[in-house]
Amino acid sequence: MFSLISSIKTLSVRTNVSSALRTLHVTSSLEAARKGTREKARKKKVKVEVKKVGFIPHNQRDKNKLKIIRADRHVDDSWKAIPLDNVYVGKYYRWRVYSVEEAIECHRETHHPTMFNVPDAPLVAEIELNTQAEKANRFVDNFQRMATIPYKFDHGEDRKILVFTKENELIAEARNAGASLVGGIELIKDITNGELLLSDYQYVIAHPNILPELVSLRGLMKRKFPNPKSGTLGADLTDMIKNYSAAKDEHQQNFGLIKATIGHLNMDSKHLEANLKSLLEDINSVRPKREGKFITRVLLKSFPSGEQLKIDPFVYIPEEASKKTSSKSVQTEEPLKVESVN
Repeated sequence: MFSLISSIKTLSVRTNVSSALRTLHVTSSLEAARKGTREKARKKKVKVEVKKVGFIPHNQRDKNKLKIIRADRHVDDSWKAIPLDNVYVGKYYRWRVYSVEEAIECHRETHHPTMFNVPDAPLVAEIELNTQAEKANRFVDNFQRMATIPYKFDHGEDRKILVFTKENELIAEARNAGASLVGGIELIKDITNGELLLSDYQYVIAHPNILPELVSLRGLMKRKFPNPKSGTLGADLTDMIKNYSAAKDEHQQNFGLIKATIGHLNMDSKHLEANLKSLLEDINSVRPKREGKFITRVLLKSFPSGEQLKIDPFVYIPEEASKKTSSKSVQTEEPLKVESVN
């Protein structure tokens, strides 16, 4: 028996054995495809072209995203009150300014055998700079200089220094001062032939007596080429094999920082003070021709202690530049973080 129910035909078969009714669906669905199905299928077949973007420096990426508000790294607490006693909440008052001798004694107390037990820990000076140049939109470039310190010490840093000079006495002098490799014309030939790589050495120093022959390497050295402004070309090789570097902050162009070890806590306090004075005087010699401070703050630190003791650098150098003060422009190939001066 066949019957038509709604739009579906069913076949009913009644068997003699039982009265069970079996139904068979013999028609296909008559409904149309859902709206948009074919359109979606066509879109899937369309090839998506990927646009190639050239290399973008990391500090220029994601400019369209939300800009992070960064705090000014120049710390000015002159508006805060001066504490009246020895017990106060530090963030609400000015930092205490120590003399160099007081700061050294404070670090010696924290490094005593009963505390950190590191009596010969290195004493590090962190010197903050205002790197703004004469014009408001110009800034002093990252620079590297060689500084002379009166009292030597073992800085514990493995630095590779290449020295060019002719005279045998100067070669021996440079080797005794800690140069990694010293030589004359033979070194220039090795570099030209590719037997010696300049990239293996952090610093290149030269005596004026070999400068005419060294000119042939100017193209290879580029900004590493010795010059008197950066303190890498001079007659006193011993004094030049001591260095420090300054680098601008990546996000704040008018803030620069120098980290340099001036000695160890077990040295005489007067010797440490003399080393710091020499370093500050050399840094101040390259200040830009403008009014205002170049060195803004100096902190003395000594690992593993986290104490940061502020000192007054203007005891050793003038706070403001005079109009007659000459400025030396200095440049280097890359910012370096220096841990020692010796």
